[in-house]
Formats: sequence, C-alpha cells, structure tokens
Amino acid sequence: MSIADRWLLPDGVKEILPPEARKVEQLRRRLLDLFHSWGYDLVMPPLIEYLDSLLTGTGNDLALSTYKITDQLTGRLMGLRADTTPQVARIDAHSLPRETTARYCYVNSVLHTVPENMLAGRSPMQIGAELYGHCGVESDIEVICLMLETLKAAGVTSTITLDLGHVAFYRALIEEAKLTAEDEAQLFELLQGKAITELEVLLDSLELSSERTEQFRQLIHLSGDCLVLDRATELLGGLSPATDAALQDLKRIADMVSACYPQVQLYFDLSELRGYNYHTGVVFAAYVPEYGQALIKGGRYDQIGKDFGRARPATGFSGDLKVFAEVTGLAGVTEGAVFAPAEEDVELHRKVAELRKAGMRVVCSLPGEEAGAAAMNCDKQLVRGAGGWELSDV
Repeated sequence: MSIADRWLLPDGVKEILPPEARKVEQLRRRLLDLFHSWGYDLVMPPLIEYLDSLLTGTGNDLALSTYKITDQLTGRLMGLRADTTPQVARIDAHSLPRETTARYCYVNSVLHTVPENMLAGRSPMQIGAELYGHCGVESDIEVICLMLETLKAAGVTSTITLDLGHVAFYRALIEEAKLTAEDEAQLFELLQGKAITELEVLLDSLELSSERTEQFRQLIHLSGDCLVLDRATELLGGLSPATDAALQDLKRIADMVSACYPQVQLYFDLSELRGYNYHTGVVFAAYVPEYGQALIKGGRYDQIGKDFGRARPATGFSGDLKVFAEVTGLAGVTEGAVFAPAEEDVELHRKVAELRKAGMRVVCSLPGEEAGAAAMNCDKQLVRGAGGWELSDV
C-alpha cells in the first residue's frame, strides 16, 4: 500500500466526524432515554464471541455476514457480531435467567462482511429493543408502538409506512405441499423476489392440488391496504389454526396502530419472508420516502434461545443509528463555546472550571497558537475586566 492510500477506508466502512458525531451521540442518548422510560434495560454484550454462539438460532442467516477469526488462546472459531439479537438471547437465557417478562435495549457497532443492501454500510451502529417472555400479540403491539415512537424521537416528520406480514401463511402452505428441498428453495426465492411469471411456471410444474396451487399463486398478490386481510381470510381462512391466529393478530395490530398513530400508513404483504429462518410470527418494517430501504425493522422470533436451553418467546426491532442521523430531520443541538486565552492565571483557571461545571463548552488556547476565538468556533471569550475574568461576545 502506498503512502497516498494509507488514509483510505475499506469500501462500506465509514467514520463519523464533527459535528455529525455529536449529532449521532445526542440521538443515541435520546433514544436510550426513550427505551428506559418504557422499562427496557440497557445491555452491552461483547463485540466478539465464539462463532457457534453468535449464529445460534438464526438459521445461518447471519453466517455469510459474520467475520470469522481463530481464537489464539483456544483455537476455536470466533466471530465479530453481525447482529446483537443472538447475544441478547444468550443473556436472557444464562446471564439474566428471569422467569418474568424481560425487556432489553442496546446500541452497538456491528460488522458485516457485505452490506445488507445497496444503501447500507458494513459497520452499522445497531440500535434496538427486545421483549422476552410473552407470546401474545400484545407484546408485538408494544414493540411496534415503541418502534414508531423511536422514529418520532429520531426526528422523522415525513409519512411513515408500516409494512406488516406474518410467516405463518407460507409455513402452513409449505407444510401442506410437502415439496422437495430443491423445489421449496426455488419457491422461496421466487416469492422473495416477487417474480410472478417465474412463480407461475414453477407452480405449473409441481404436483399440487388445484386448491394449493391457487393459494400459492394468490399469496404473492396479497399485498396492499387493510382489505388484504379480508382477501386473505377468504383465500386462507381455515388453512390451519396458526394462519387463523395470524390473521386475527394482524387485525389487532392494525386496529391499535390506526387508533394510536393515525398518521402512519399501513401496508400488508403476506408473502414477505424477510428473515424467514429467523422469525416465527409477525414481521414488520417502517419506511419513509427519503430512504429506499426499510429504515427500521423487526418481528417475532420465539425459538432463538432454544439452543441456549431456554426457548422463550421474543419480539423486537433494530435499525442503524448512523442512518437515522442521516435520514431524519433531527438537528443537532447548537452549542456555543467560550474561548479562554493562553495565560497562566489561577483566577482564569477557576473561571474556566466554573463555566465547565455549569455545562458550558470552554476551549483553552495554548501558547504559540495563533488561531483566535472565531477559528475555534467560539461565540464568546473570556477577557480580563475590572472585576476579574468576564464573558464577552466575540
């Protein structure tokens, strides 16, 4: 590497500089205070863990995104976390094995071998909240409401679209169809890509009943406003107890969100399989016009703690704090600063300490520095007056 290239960062890795870094930090504090007010306890898991722990319960969805290294002490494979949820599941199972409902929140840097999407970086600052120990739709509603409050606190003023789905519909159809692993993988890929034409061709080649074929064919079209739930009831009602329960849960979520957040637009997509190997129930994501991907997303993942010996029900959400700071309209707090001259004076030092204790930002000049108050972005300065050191406008 040449000297000219030494300052370059890897593709997808971004640093945050002033004043943006101050804005991100202010946003972090604001959101953690919000989570705290809702009863969510902050956890700080380590950046690195043994690989089998990091990938437990995720259906290997994170395997390709996780950086892997060898522990020099044990020879075991370790990973740099690509997602915090498996770590929180471990904490809930072993570090804090409560029998009651538990609520956790976190803000952590995570690393991805490849970006999650075309707008994402490889070093997100993941912020999220998770609720363990309750299997009812009421906990999903709480988490979704907290997610919407998170966007509000982050400064989102534009229209929010809440995308809602549920993995029960696809799971029930697949269980009934009894497809080969190859056919199921192809079907999954076509549904995820909304490839309608290719899906039609595949369905025609499979030996399914006419009813099951039509249900798969229509599943990809079950997207839109609340009328989708009525269409889904006609098409999939009675398919299984799980699908009937899923329809009722989605209706309850829609009613609550509409009542509490009438400004939020609801969109249903019953073929949405994001995190299919990870999620076990409702899935949700929030979109804003300024960002072409989900700004924040989550869902239910009841089995994630199973390999830790404690498969408690769980639901939660997460997003990238860096993206929040870029996309939302939240402005950083404008702070003035005081410039102190480079003098060895006890009274000056006392005055500086007094101002800092009062919460003011004070920049002390150093001997030989030619930069003045304006160059230091200071709007006030300390000057010697008749009564001692006094504040003066620059």
